[in-house]
Amino acid sequence: MERLLVYVWLLVGFVCLIKGADFFVDGSSSVAKTFKVPSVIIGLTIVAMGTSLPETAVSASAALRGANAIAVSNVIGSNIFNLMVVVGVCAAIKPIGVNKELMQRDFPFSLAATIFMMVVIIDAQLFRATSNVISRVNGITFLIMFSVYMFILIKSTLAARKNALESPEDEEYKVLPLWQSLIYIIGGIIGIKVGGDLVVDSASEIAARFGLSQTLIGLTIVACGTSLPELVTSIVASRKGENDLALGNVVGSNIFNILFVLGISSTICPITVEMKAVTDICVLLIFNVYIYIITRTTHKVNRPGGISMVILYVLYTAYIIYRDLGAAV
Repeated sequence: MERLLVYVWLLVGFVCLIKGADFFVDGSSSVAKTFKVPSVIIGLTIVAMGTSLPETAVSASAALRGANAIAVSNVIGSNIFNLMVVVGVCAAIKPIGVNKELMQRDFPFSLAATIFMMVVIIDAQLFRATSNVISRVNGITFLIMFSVYMFILIKSTLAARKNALESPEDEEYKVLPLWQSLIYIIGGIIGIKVGGDLVVDSASEIAARFGLSQTLIGLTIVACGTSLPELVTSIVASRKGENDLALGNVVGSNIFNILFVLGISSTICPITVEMKAVTDICVLLIFNVYIYIITRTTHKVNRPGGISMVILYVLYTAYIIYRDLGAAV
């Protein structure tokens, strides 16, 4: 009976995620239209932070327990999943048009944050240190970079809102009352958080029963599980025609994961990073460049491109499973 209950909680978690994402997208989109804020900005801020709650909870909890090495694999794995699976699945369902400002401002910032994370982690090789460590100073630097990015976003939001107020309305929007939008957003966040926890805990327990190592679970089950909110929210947004919100959610979540989640975790307790993580960060950087080239060349992510992203993620997952099982032999 107890074994069956784990699968029941897994199903309940998925239901909470799906319904929570549905409410969250409706509420966020309505707020954006009410205050004349572009959907991409809402995706980069409210939606990105809301869907990154599981990563924040997992990494902060691990840091407080002094076992925060999982924070690095969680962030790397989640960002790879966001880029290759979330964007890939959304594009396979419906081609994604790329917002020009997103590609000129936000994606390069995400790429720069990834490069900075890689440099910080391989400091042992660069500066002949005794080990790869993300120190408290590094963590504070991450948080400062996050503050700068948020300041830039706020300035852009104010400018975009001013332009929207000055320009005439082209179409009528059906929006929810503000109080109802806030209830949808808060209720959606709660549903996403509860659903994410249930899915991660249940999936981790199921994986452990099949004899998978904690390292592999952290890179796959936990990383994918904590990224399920981004996946479900982006799919829902894409199906509702909010492609800017969907892509902004992914880019914003990746920036949030590196600069805020990893920044908080390493500020609480310095993180010693295994050498295997260096390979995974290189893969993350390659995937970032791959998507950047696709979007800069075609100005959209079409179905073939989306399918290729999912295939690359499957190959990467096969590689880390082989690496883990090979090390165990």
